[in-house]
Amino acid sequence: MSQHILTAVAWPYANGPRHIGHVSGFGVPSDIFSRYQRMAGNKVLMVSGTDEHGTPIQVQADKEGVTARELADRYNRVIAEDLTALGLSYDLFTRTTTRNHYAVVQEIFKGLYDNGYIFPRTTMGAISPSTGRTLPDRYIEGTCPICGYDGARGDQCDNCGNQLDPVDLINPKSRINGETPVFVETEHFMLDLPAFAGALGSYLQSKQGEWRPNVLKFALNLLDDLQPRAISRDLDWGVPIPLDGWRDRPDKKLYVWFDAVVGYLSASVEWAKRSGDPDAWRQWWQNPDARGYYFMGKDNIVFHAEIWPAMLLGYNGQGSRDGSPGSLGALDLPSEVVSSEFLTMEGRKFSSSRQVVIYVRDFLSRYDADALRYYIAVAGPETQDTDFTWSEFVNRNNGELVAAWGNLVNRSISMAAKNFGEIPEPGELTDADRALLERSRAAFGPVGAELGRSRFKNAITEAFDVVREANKYLAEQEPWKLKGDPERQKSILHVALQVVDDAKTLLTPFLPTSSNKIYAMLGGEGVWSGMPEIREVDEEGGARYPVITGDYTGAATWEHRPIRPGTPLAPPTPLFPKLDPKVVDDELARLGG
Repeated sequence: MSQHILTAVAWPYANGPRHIGHVSGFGVPSDIFSRYQRMAGNKVLMVSGTDEHGTPIQVQADKEGVTARELADRYNRVIAEDLTALGLSYDLFTRTTTRNHYAVVQEIFKGLYDNGYIFPRTTMGAISPSTGRTLPDRYIEGTCPICGYDGARGDQCDNCGNQLDPVDLINPKSRINGETPVFVETEHFMLDLPAFAGALGSYLQSKQGEWRPNVLKFALNLLDDLQPRAISRDLDWGVPIPLDGWRDRPDKKLYVWFDAVVGYLSASVEWAKRSGDPDAWRQWWQNPDARGYYFMGKDNIVFHAEIWPAMLLGYNGQGSRDGSPGSLGALDLPSEVVSSEFLTMEGRKFSSSRQVVIYVRDFLSRYDADALRYYIAVAGPETQDTDFTWSEFVNRNNGELVAAWGNLVNRSISMAAKNFGEIPEPGELTDADRALLERSRAAFGPVGAELGRSRFKNAITEAFDVVREANKYLAEQEPWKLKGDPERQKSILHVALQVVDDAKTLLTPFLPTSSNKIYAMLGGEGVWSGMPEIREVDEEGGARYPVITGDYTGAATWEHRPIRPGTPLAPPTPLFPKLDPKVVDDELARLGG
């Protein structure tokens, strides 16, 4: 039975281009998952966009001598172009500076406020003594008062995972210019997280055995010290606070993390409006049979496993103060928070300022998108921190994509095309033939099961086992030596081509571009797996902006499909370029190491 699947993908921040460490956490895993779910017959809504508010945007804009809006416009387009080039199949990738987003964020705020889960409080805010501007929590660093970690941020300690306030840091310093911030009294609105301790505890405990253990353990540990959290800031770039006496204030806006997590809902609403059915989003948000999967890096677990569920509970009136749902109605909580660990690069943490980085755009200007997608799937930070090295990338590209998968496709199709010009009709099959065909057909179950659980490394390893067994089969059967026995040669090549077709399907979620090529090589008509595109849109005649969207209703289905004997075949072209080993030296030189 078809199910509604929401794929909620972390919102990349629009203060610069994204690097491959970012897309290994939120981008490629979410697309692999979504493509599989569509192939399995489910109704997928994959949404995200650029996160464009907050002081860090203003800080970067000041550095570049442009307005915050100009900076957001530029990087919104850069990021959209890069994610499209990587083949990420968003139903809608939008932005947080739309009127629609403002309206949905303000509705969630009002629902929480009306139910008593938001209250005002006077707190201590950090001010830059040299500029007089508010310093964002994440731009203040010092020693964690809980664990003693020396690089804690003002909002969170990445070492112990606890939420922090900048005023609590020991020896706080501004990351912008190193000065010591001045703390002054300021009034802000607080989200009453302690009011959700019981409901959050029950929700998280119900996920035992479903979520990745590292994610659930981290989320449960956060329950030990829930504190009210400020959801407004002293700045002029953000969503206005929708209350009398506040909405027109130029110096107070909703905090960027509050508006960003609402983006999953606002993007769903925008998608529905653009689809022609404004209520279509409800099938993914108010349907007891729907499932919502949230993809991000581990530094965002706190927002998706604690704060966003608390906001939804409060809007629904399900915290300790009860209440009633807001005008949108009761909203579903995440079914799973699918968090990846961190990707480092050549043993070092990604750092744009230190040039330890490779941006998605630069990577794709030199290498195939599928090569990067393969690396992330098979060697990425799925459940533990991992290190990207150029030597491993080249070895996996040449030894696995080229020598194993590309070679199987090339020699199977080229031999059949050269000797018969078409997919040959098989004769009587041997035990070896039947064993490989059965192995190939049987792989759909375990590979699909692993993909459905977001265990991508296990899934692609199982799929590649089929590829390796097919290569072993060809090496043992040696069809190139059977010109004097064309009937046996036909059977071997038919079996090989059938397994190529099956493996193409198994690998489609991971390698959509090359899978589309194989589909065409084997005589497929129309689109196999739809690819994203950028479209220019606007809101009621407002400024135009790019969104990622696409038609993903291709022929791809998660099943074995018998190939058709007699289908014409042409000589194939190589699927993947072999990389010169000196690529390693060239890329390390770019990194300065």
